[in-house]
Amino acid sequence: MDSNLKIHWTFLPHTDPDAALAFYRDTLGFEVRNDVGYGDSRWLTVGPVGQPDTALVLEPPAADPGITDDERRLITEMMAKGTFARAVLSTTDLDGTFARLQAAGAEVVQEPITHPYGIKDCAFRDPSGNLIRINEVS
Repeated sequence: MDSNLKIHWTFLPHTDPDAALAFYRDTLGFEVRNDVGYGDSRWLTVGPVGQPDTALVLEPPAADPGITDDERRLITEMMAKGTFARAVLSTTDLDGTFARLQAAGAEVVQEPITHPYGIKDCAFRDPSGNLIRINEVS
């Protein structure tokens, strides 16, 4: 077993690279690691400051060439409803983070709450509809 296994990249779709960049860079405070255009598509790699080995790759929806047009439409519809993709972030100051993101105009899905199973979290949507949950950790 590889005890050095870490999450390096994970992928979220975006429908507007400029809006995604503004949300992840300006609202969440992530640093931009790559901004790559290919044809009429654009991929962005962003990540938390001080965590160079962990990143989100924001990609055009259904960028895989093996996806059919019907599947691409379904993915786009699910994104619009906020049911296609999500990411869970963490912070030691959930209330402060929530207040900062709300003041920046992020779309609130759930205000901070402590669940019966012990996790305190809140939720936002990014400009593409992806659900971004934020857990409070010690």
